[in-house]
Amino acid sequence: MTDQDSSSSASHTEEEEDEQMEAETGPAPPPAPPAAASLSDVSSTLRAVIRIKHKYQALKKRRQEMGQLMGGVPGAPSRASPKIFTFDPVPASAWPPPTRKKRKKKRRVLYPDRRRRKAPAHEHSPAEFCLYLLSAILFVQVYNAIENLDDHVIRYDLDGLEKTLRREVLGQQGAVELLMWHLRDFLSTYVHNRPLVLSLHGPSGVGKSHLGRLLAGHFRSVLGEPLVLQYFARHRCPPEAEAPRCARQLLSLVAAAVELGEREEKIPLLVLDEAEHVRAEVLDALLGLLRSAPANQYLNAVYVFLGSLGHERIAEHLLRNASAAAMARELTPALRRRLAERHPLWAEAVLVPLGLLERSHVMECFLDEMSREGFYPDRAHIQRLAAEVQYYPAVGGREYSVTGCKQVVAKVNLL
Repeated sequence: MTDQDSSSSASHTEEEEDEQMEAETGPAPPPAPPAAASLSDVSSTLRAVIRIKHKYQALKKRRQEMGQLMGGVPGAPSRASPKIFTFDPVPASAWPPPTRKKRKKKRRVLYPDRRRRKAPAHEHSPAEFCLYLLSAILFVQVYNAIENLDDHVIRYDLDGLEKTLRREVLGQQGAVELLMWHLRDFLSTYVHNRPLVLSLHGPSGVGKSHLGRLLAGHFRSVLGEPLVLQYFARHRCPPEAEAPRCARQLLSLVAAAVELGEREEKIPLLVLDEAEHVRAEVLDALLGLLRSAPANQYLNAVYVFLGSLGHERIAEHLLRNASAAAMARELTPALRRRLAERHPLWAEAVLVPLGLLERSHVMECFLDEMSREGFYPDRAHIQRLAAEVQYYPAVGGREYSVTGCKQVVAKVNLL
């Protein structure tokens, strides 16, 4: 095949392609007239390129118009534009609307003034000095009050009294603790709105009279003889004596002790033993002294009553429970009702029950008494003497004495 044949076949194919594109796009626009002689020099290849470009632009324009027409019809297939990079501008409708980001509102920055400022001067108010003075006075008053409380307790030497009672009074540790608690609470101050009335009750031989003697002896040593009154009912007021006269005599003794205590700023002590033998008239007179009243001068005093009232109730409780741990808390309501039926005086008193003594306590009583009398404390001898004392039936492994240490002194004297 020669070069002519190839050129002729190429020209034929180009003509066929032009005809096909004209059939699709329509007739081509008429060629521009030859403007100048310079166009004759342009080669045929350049003319072909220009012609193809015009045809492509016409075809593209036609497709855009068809796409706009088909976009308005619902359900028409969307034709995407060919992914060909061109320099043609993209219409604004093809791009999604730009979304503007919300900017956070910044706080306004306040810059300090350039002028130099001075700190405000601290002004002292006169009330501030008054506040400091008042605080100092209050502190001194509280300190003095605390010191006064300590002075009152030290004056009565309650620590020494407690040691003596724990050593001398056998088997009554709970009663001693309750008694000392009330004494500390009352004697810590001097001004009171009511007197302290302690009523110690228990069976015979448990140490009531011995405890009263220890209290009276201790307070005589710290307060003096005139401020301590120890009153024995059957001795001071025998059955044949007149009850009104006994009442007046007792009131005069109490008045003298209280007046002396007011002058010396001390609290007197009245110990009334054998309270079960006190006449009703005497109890009425004492009840008048114990009534709380603003102008009553008998409020700063300690009254201690010793007696065996209600001892059956105490013995029954111990024999049923075989323990004296919670005796005061459990027995106080029933014992108070029992004593209030006898006289309303005991409704004003603090009840301190004394329990029964065990065999070991009776042996200690024999040991102390034999040591005082100068006998050799033989253990076997003490056990033999303790076995002669009468006891209740054993309860919970404990043997309680019926008479306590009442017979100890008589048996030691027979040795």
